[in-house]
Amino acid sequence: MTIAIYPGSFDPVTNGHLDVIERASKLFDEVVVGVLSNSTKSPMFTAEERARLIEEAVQPFPNVRVDHFQGLLVDYVKSHQIDVIIKGLRAISDFEAEFQMAAMNRHLGQGTETVFLMTDVHYSYLSSSLVKEVFRFNGDIKGLVPDHVLEYMVKKLR
Repeated sequence: MTIAIYPGSFDPVTNGHLDVIERASKLFDEVVVGVLSNSTKSPMFTAEERARLIEEAVQPFPNVRVDHFQGLLVDYVKSHQIDVIIKGLRAISDFEAEFQMAAMNRHLGQGTETVFLMTDVHYSYLSSSLVKEVFRFNGDIKGLVPDHVLEYMVKKLR
């Protein structure tokens, strides 16, 4: 059985993230969506809120589960016997940073493999940061995030 993790802050989860999750669920026996608590960022939502929103979004995929963690990804991977790290790429600019991170994870994780999945072209411009910025200025983000995420954002922040 091959277990993969798709790590990220997912603040908030976007339809681009869900595209990668859905495609990964077809490639691996089990996919863990790993919600990172990053002390260097100021998230809009707590790790628990983000995990709950993702859990609702991934209900159609029975082999996907959600967890959250702090610290090094490779430590989580080792302690949970995960085989593969999944990274979504939107553009060439993502590749450079993700390639460097994959090399470090491979070094620290003693051979941990990273698989890159290109996001659907419809989401190639989409990021959580951009969604938050547009939302803060009352821009329309419908269709960029799952409907329940948009509802939660409106309820919590407006």
